Amino acid sequence: MSKVKIEKKTKLILTEIEGFVKRKVVPVGNSAKVNCPKEYLGRDVYLVILNK
Repeated sequence: MSKVKIEKKTKLILTEIEGFVKRKVVPVGNSAKVNCPKEYLGRDVYLVILNK
């Protein structure tokens, strides 16, 4: 599996959003995943990585 390139931006502006969910990234084999509700199947989503 190839490594995904992360875009490092300092500002993100979104319009016409339906809402958001905050979830933890969990391990799956040699990768990781974030669960979200089934109602969003087939929709475009953005994953925002937070600095902590």
